[in-house]
Amino acid sequence: MNAHRSDAADSSLPLTGERTVPGLPVENYWFRRHEVAYRRCVDICAGHDVLEAGCGEGYGADLIASVARRVVAVDYDAATVAHVGARYPRVEVLAANLASLPVPDSSVDVVVNFQVIEHLWDQPQFITECLRVLRPGGSLLMSTPNRITFTPDSDTPVNPFHTRELNAAELRTLLTDGGFVVRSMSGVFHGPRLINMDSRHGGSIINAQIVRALAGTPWPDDLLADVAAVSCADFDIVDDSGREIDESLDLLAIAVRP
Repeated sequence: MNAHRSDAADSSLPLTGERTVPGLPVENYWFRRHEVAYRRCVDICAGHDVLEAGCGEGYGADLIASVARRVVAVDYDAATVAHVGARYPRVEVLAANLASLPVPDSSVDVVVNFQVIEHLWDQPQFITECLRVLRPGGSLLMSTPNRITFTPDSDTPVNPFHTRELNAAELRTLLTDGGFVVRSMSGVFHGPRLINMDSRHGGSIINAQIVRALAGTPWPDDLLADVAAVSCADFDIVDDSGREIDESLDLLAIAVRP
């Protein structure tokens, strides 16, 4: 993500399935799929006071800090907080539960919450906290896996770290019930190069990775090469007026506190 970063330096946090980390060839598809939301939204954060609620490894908070006035990152995991504090000095990092954000009322312009809401037990309470800490007119930026495509035909999330996944209608309702005005709802899709990779790997490069991971078998060289080569440019982000959002991989919502 940053020009000064070496790939070998990014594996200091263990890869558990609860978060993604940069710099690992076998994880690169998922990392880029997460990173694309930061790249799309970073300009919204320019010159502002930003809170990232659920910062994970910290690469996104650091990207935002390159343009924001101030970035406060919050995560519940002590090891993660220590890692972010040591690796990303321009990010202020705090340990806290997202059900009670450790910042004053009306104190930030933007709340970033990417690939986190699906991990939370009390999602409405978190939305209430986001409304509390944002200044009037402030933005909540949220991404999450699309339940319809991520865990199809099941009410039980395939990822054991997820508590409740959402589709676009459910995410919109969660935000509006919490007092927000939804400005846009977009979907993340495979672009042309990833569609070609899907074809080369039995119809789905995602399933090809999952099968190997679950079986614990070695990856074929061609699959590893394709996964390692994925970039943010290989994903398309399209708003719900331009494509059927229920077919998307991930959802990206931009909501505003009135």
